[in-house]
Amino acid sequence: MKTYTTKAEEIRKDQKVWYLVDADADITLGRLASRVAQVLRGKHKVTYSPHLDCGDYIVIVNAEKIKVTGRKLLQKMYYRHTGYPKGFKSENLKTLLERKPEEVLRRAVWGMLPKGPLGRSLMRKLRIFKGINHTHEAQNLVKLELNK
Repeated sequence: MKTYTTKAEEIRKDQKVWYLVDADADITLGRLASRVAQVLRGKHKVTYSPHLDCGDYIVIVNAEKIKVTGRKLLQKMYYRHTGYPKGFKSENLKTLLERKPEEVLRRAVWGMLPKGPLGRSLMRKLRIFKGINHTHEAQNLVKLELNK
């Protein structure tokens, strides 16, 4: 029996679907991010190949209305460094949600994707918006069911 592997030239742009995800749904941040990462990778397709970008595009709206459980709003910390001496910055989930709610979702999804050129190309297919308004009406968005 032979194993079939999808080749890069077999993946066409017109086969990619644009999905709409509402972060206001009754689903927590981690479960939302893992489902989005699966669709970005293309794991929901039979033509999935781990070394190729065979996933779809995703538009997430209502990023400020994500849900977390427990005391994560105060205990979950996000860290970064400016590159300068004593440039270490940290803030908790609550302040980052107030300041930049799109960044919370972006970091959660990025943590579940492969690092390197493939992961960066997958992240370019993710669009996150703070409210309900977005700029991708022309793409004929399909609502993604998250509770599967």
